[in-house]
Amino acid sequence: MKIYVVSGLGADFKVLQKLKFPEQHEIVFLDWMIPEMDESFADYVKRMAEKIDDSEPFYLLGYSFGGIMVQELNALKPAEKVVIMGSIKSDKEKSRLIKVGEVTKIPKYLPLRFFNDQTSVFYTRLRKFFDPKNPKITEYFQVRDPYYLKWSVERISEWKFDENPNVIQILGDRDIVFPIKNSKPNYVIKGGTHLFPATKYKEVSGILHEIFI
Repeated sequence: MKIYVVSGLGADFKVLQKLKFPEQHEIVFLDWMIPEMDESFADYVKRMAEKIDDSEPFYLLGYSFGGIMVQELNALKPAEKVVIMGSIKSDKEKSRLIKVGEVTKIPKYLPLRFFNDQTSVFYTRLRKFFDPKNPKITEYFQVRDPYYLKWSVERISEWKFDENPNVIQILGDRDIVFPIKNSKPNYVIKGGTHLFPATKYKEVSGILHEIFI
């Protein structure tokens, strides 16, 4: 069976590259696309869904913003199982900072130059937010198109979704992007920051083998 995998905001698959999946399954990574100008989230999700072959059963796995994406994809093309890592099951689980962005609309009014890696402002703040002690963090975030980054931050702050109790959630207990206190995850990674798929990959791999039997 295929496992379609979506990584996080601005992240390529280096953050997930150490994970070991059950050998009987085929892993298909779904790359983020650059949004079209003023493209709605619903239309973007439809374009992403076109990459999924639903003529046969499949699984969905998403990390961070990818966790939000796979839940949206599941609404269009239902999977046998949906697993999210370092992500949330509904808008009720958003952090206080993200909720502030939703109410104030700050992400919408941030200039594109804020997300330009030439200024390094965005990535400096990203590092402090995700995992300040991890020197490799900029290696994981390779999708650096300013419009895509700004669009993604806006979509996360605006996201509304009702919880699906069948979604399997894995969270780190030191994640400040999506704090564990706001959720009731199925699996907890002790000492895991938002980058736990990269830093706690052996433990996460064991959980994935348990889920994708």
